Amino acid sequence: MKWYDKGLFFKCIQCGKCCTGFPGFIWILKDEIKTISSFLHIKESKFFKKYTKIICNKISLKEILPSYDCIFLKNKKCSIYKVRPLQCKTSPFWPQNMISKKAWEDNIEKHCPGAKNKTSKISKNKIEEILKKSKRVF
Repeated sequence: MKWYDKGLFFKCIQCGKCCTGFPGFIWILKDEIKTISSFLHIKESKFFKKYTKIICNKISLKEILPSYDCIFLKNKKCSIYKVRPLQCKTSPFWPQNMISKKAWEDNIEKHCPGAKNKTSKISKNKIEEILKKSKRVF
């Protein structure tokens, strides 16, 4: 049995809180560079130079300091939401948040308005599908 067998309440309200306020990495896969570059109408090489950094042989989007905003956070909204990276698409159902009910409560329920929305429940099967996808990133 999983602690989330009955599902979890969550609905992204695009508030941008997960895109700012704390240091971290926004991992981006190589195939996502092509998609986002195309969306922005720029060459992949320009995108790579302007918006990414290499950390431990992985690609991460840059953050704006000192706020740690994602470089694509504009007016508290994701400016590339339609083509955002897989890490962003699978949030908050990441392995580190799903290891226990306490991790979910501490990392998500305390900070994310989308987890306070009690009208949209994500099923165990959907959570596990999202978790499986997120493992490509983490």
